[in-house]
Amino acid sequence: MNGPIVSIARELGFDGNSILEGLVVSIFIVGAFLGSICCGSIVDRLGCRRTFQIDTIPLILGALISAQAHSLDELLLGRFLVGLGIGVNTVLVPIYISEIAPTKYRGSLGTLCQIGTCLGIISSLCLGIPSETDPHWWRTMLYIASVPGFVLALGMEFAVDSPRWLCKVGRFINAKEVIKNVWGASEVEKAIEDIQAVIKNDGSDLESSWYELLEEPNSRGCIKVDFIFAWIGGALFALQQFAGINGVLYFSSLTFQDVGITSSVLASLLIGVTNFAGALCALNLIDKQGRQKLLIGSYLGMALSMFLVVYAISFPLDGELGYNLSILGTVMYIFTFAIGAGPVTGLIIPELSSSRSRGKIMGFSFSVHWICNFLVGLFFLDLVEKFGVAPVYCTFGGVSLLAAIFSTYFIVETKGLSLEEIEMSLSSDFISRGKK
Repeated sequence: MNGPIVSIARELGFDGNSILEGLVVSIFIVGAFLGSICCGSIVDRLGCRRTFQIDTIPLILGALISAQAHSLDELLLGRFLVGLGIGVNTVLVPIYISEIAPTKYRGSLGTLCQIGTCLGIISSLCLGIPSETDPHWWRTMLYIASVPGFVLALGMEFAVDSPRWLCKVGRFINAKEVIKNVWGASEVEKAIEDIQAVIKNDGSDLESSWYELLEEPNSRGCIKVDFIFAWIGGALFALQQFAGINGVLYFSSLTFQDVGITSSVLASLLIGVTNFAGALCALNLIDKQGRQKLLIGSYLGMALSMFLVVYAISFPLDGELGYNLSILGTVMYIFTFAIGAGPVTGLIIPELSSSRSRGKIMGFSFSVHWICNFLVGLFFLDLVEKFGVAPVYCTFGGVSLLAAIFSTYFIVETKGLSLEEIEMSLSSDFISRGKK
């Protein structure tokens, strides 16, 4: 939306009003926040496949309403609906991948989500190039934005339900068929046995309540596993956002202008390609090196990159050398983010979550993500104007170091373990601690 916003504002009559322009962009985040919160309960009842299909309704309607908008109110409604759909999708995709993927490929398949996001961004940037010369192109862009919703609704008709969800609702025959077709016939008996053991341990209710999720101790005085990992998930997303990814992405276009890359589309494409390259590396490494190592290494690389940019800005260097170091630091930051902090954060939270509360834990975690995303976008430019780029980037580097420390002490490795093995291991570990 950042590209065609000028053309939209001019045609709909709010050109030059920065508050309304910001509202058009930020109303999306409000919708995404609400979508994330609501998604957990819906997916517990209907499963991922049907929830995906229902979610295409606000995605398609929002894009079409925005494309046909002739007033600011219509545009805001369309943007809100799209945000609502995206909020649901951000929760659904990692849950569905984690529950349907074979254990040994779960990390790699989870990283495909990040790769798909990168390709989507690059495609939208290429699609937005004509908007620089055609002031009415934004309507065509938004009509095209409805197409993925139709594709998703049709495609999920041929997809399978999660075998974990099928077992939760008592459809064991269907679950066995899915496991046989997706994981292999040799995995059926053990997988069903493990899933049943987890369901028995969790209780017979189909879904947990928000009260249970946020309740710290249980009646026996044991530490509540869901409570712990809900807050770990929220903390991971808060650290991810306050490490500055959206601020750096926003400011990168100005950095590139200093070295002669004046086209905002070209600068954004360079960022998108760098992000895509990092995601490809993550695809290759995540099931070999593990989630925790990638998170720690990613945040350390982001911290180093931020401190490099701060050094280039703060110390008297030759003009060209300073610009080149700023570009190098920015590209390194985005690349290292795409290796770990980007894909791993959304993947490891459903892996650590219990089957009974996975939807709500993911919903809570992503709601924190959208709140922090909004706060960074709201205050970033004001902080830069008040304190300068170097102190703000130094803070981003400090938060990245804090995230690396957090990942060292609060994240457990999940590589090579099924979701049931992870859940039973964590449950027994916390119960044994609670009895001490």
